[in-house]
Amino acid sequence: MPESMSAATSDARSPMHSFPTICTPRGPVPRAAPRWNRQRSSSMPSHRYRSAFDRVAVPLTGRSWPQARIERAPLWVPVDLRDGNQALAEPMDTPRKRRMFDLLVAMGFKEIEVGYPSASRTDFDFVRHLATSGAVPDDVTVVVFTPAKPDLIDRTFASVAGLDRVVVHLYIATAPVWREVVLGRDRAEVHGVVLDAARRMDRLARARPGADIRFQFSPEVFNLTEPDYILEICDSLTELWDASPDRPVVHNLPATVEIATPNVYADQIEYMHRHLARRDAVILSVHPHNDRGTGVACAELAVLAGAQRVEGCLFGNGERTGNVDLVNLALNLHAQGVDPMIDFSDIDEIRRTVEHCNRLPVPPRHPYGGDLVYTAFSGTHQDAISKGFARRADSASELWEVPYLPIDPADVGRTYEAVIRVNSQSGKGGIAHLLRTGHGVDLPAGMRAEFSRTVQEATDDSGAEATGKDLWNLFEAAYLVPGRDGGVALASWSAQTGPAGEHRFVCTLRVDDREGDYEGTGTGPVTAFADALAAAGVEAAVLELSEQHPDGAGTTTAYARCRVGGEERWGAGRDASGVAASVAAVLSAVNRARG
Repeated sequence: MPESMSAATSDARSPMHSFPTICTPRGPVPRAAPRWNRQRSSSMPSHRYRSAFDRVAVPLTGRSWPQARIERAPLWVPVDLRDGNQALAEPMDTPRKRRMFDLLVAMGFKEIEVGYPSASRTDFDFVRHLATSGAVPDDVTVVVFTPAKPDLIDRTFASVAGLDRVVVHLYIATAPVWREVVLGRDRAEVHGVVLDAARRMDRLARARPGADIRFQFSPEVFNLTEPDYILEICDSLTELWDASPDRPVVHNLPATVEIATPNVYADQIEYMHRHLARRDAVILSVHPHNDRGTGVACAELAVLAGAQRVEGCLFGNGERTGNVDLVNLALNLHAQGVDPMIDFSDIDEIRRTVEHCNRLPVPPRHPYGGDLVYTAFSGTHQDAISKGFARRADSASELWEVPYLPIDPADVGRTYEAVIRVNSQSGKGGIAHLLRTGHGVDLPAGMRAEFSRTVQEATDDSGAEATGKDLWNLFEAAYLVPGRDGGVALASWSAQTGPAGEHRFVCTLRVDDREGDYEGTGTGPVTAFADALAAAGVEAAVLELSEQHPDGAGTTTAYARCRVGGEERWGAGRDASGVAASVAAVLSAVNRARG
């Protein structure tokens, strides 16, 4: 084995190994860099790439989109069955496509791209299945996708025979690199191909006068195409198809490969919004991808800039880093008080269906739909959420104002059980919240910090999350067991009230295996018990005592803070009798202090 490989293998096995393929930047600190930023030039070949501003012009002035607000949902068009399906290692068969289609219909989508019928027999057969099975409701429009090729356009129209409401979606790549490298055509030639395809589509649609067939055009890689060229093509199609407000054309402007910050895409969309001919006869649509991780921002800014329709996928499935995520977009509106016009009230069933159909998992941190997105492990977050829930319980307001939770988990079918979960990062507020909601144990404020240290020691040792059951077991072992079974224990006892209101506590007490009879007096049964303990040689001053009202099973929980031999300790007890619970709490504190 070569020496270098042996060394690398040895390093890889060490937990503190260095990474030989990664080199800390050693270039110069840029001359204009401020003193607080000492980052150095790296060896990454960034010079090979041009900025978006060097690749496409955006002749826009006087932007209006930064001042706009989204006050209503755009028309959402899921492309899971076409664009999303094309991105799967194992494309959906008809049963999985049908399950996805039924989900989309149930959620309330009214325009659904259902396939690329000329791309495969499976896609063609699925569109025929929809046409012949009666699966498409009267108020749902299906969209089918076709390239600008005569035979494929014909096959696309054949697939939708029998469907009454259809959008036929024509696409061609228009950006310079695609024209030159992929198509081998110049601007005029590509425009000619588009016009020929559009005329063919128009003839085929006219041959079905009883059907509502509309048209859509996508200049693929719009965001890298010259704006004047896109306007030229789109306006010519609007005229050729004789678009009107009653029969509008869809011009869909894809960010097929993200190349710039979202504000650039917004500028491009606003330019088109201002300059498209017959604007009231055009539905301006966008189709952002997520190559830069900003697909959601691109879509939102595009709507601010004039887009009326958004294509994407549930949970963002799609080529490379995916299509824009419609779940994220729609629930962002919901969180701003805008009706998304789509039903996400059972997000877990939606996620399960999408995972089944795509055979891809939804990450646990995925916005709104992931397993952990409504869960707090951090102590400060838990404390704030717990206080938010408590305030909400005391308020008559419908407004949702709970820290760290942008929406009410119940809106999407989640319960509150998993909102707070405990590990070594958790704090006293979260631990107390789980004990209160899961077991009816409401720890006094002063006791929470003490018990949280017990929990943290356990989770630090295990490295694992502590479930609600784990917390209860820790609480029982730390507080309830010492009150029942410790070095100081009651064999028998009784509490009586004298004629003058004084309390008398008579007991048989075992202290370190020595048993004796003792009694004490006080202003209450617990202080009388403390007096009896003193008679047995156990000094215990009760500094704080509280009782929690009986739960559904009639059990009282008592909490006592005591000073025992110079040590302050909390104790807890549970019993059907409030006095018995309080006595057990004092015994718990005593035994915990004595070790």
